[in-house]
Amino acid sequence: MSDHSEPVAPVEAFEPPYYAAVFTTVRTQEQSGYGETNARMVELVQGVPGFLGVDHAQSPGGLGVTVAYFRDPDALTEWRTNAEHRAAQQRGRDEWYQSYTVHVAKVERSHSFTRG
Repeated sequence: MSDHSEPVAPVEAFEPPYYAAVFTTVRTQEQSGYGETNARMVELVQGVPGFLGVDHAQSPGGLGVTVAYFRDPDALTEWRTNAEHRAAQQRGRDEWYQSYTVHVAKVERSHSFTRG
């Protein structure tokens, strides 16, 4: 998904508690419109008060993992119930995903490391 032309770094560690929504996917062959919709979803989620960041990885075998971080349950609920996001979710079920899972977790401990 990334050509690594920009520096790659994970989302920083935040002071807990906060929440993580883990979206794990396997996509179908039909991906028409996916890139544009994904870009719009990134734009939308960044406007949610309490959104902290997002990490994404795609395996060569086709497994995608996206982790979005939110300060509190209200921020997560605002994102989950956003009408444009809901429409994109439906299109994903209809066209883009063979399967997916969503896990929501409360982060109770967080730390990070960066080589200097």
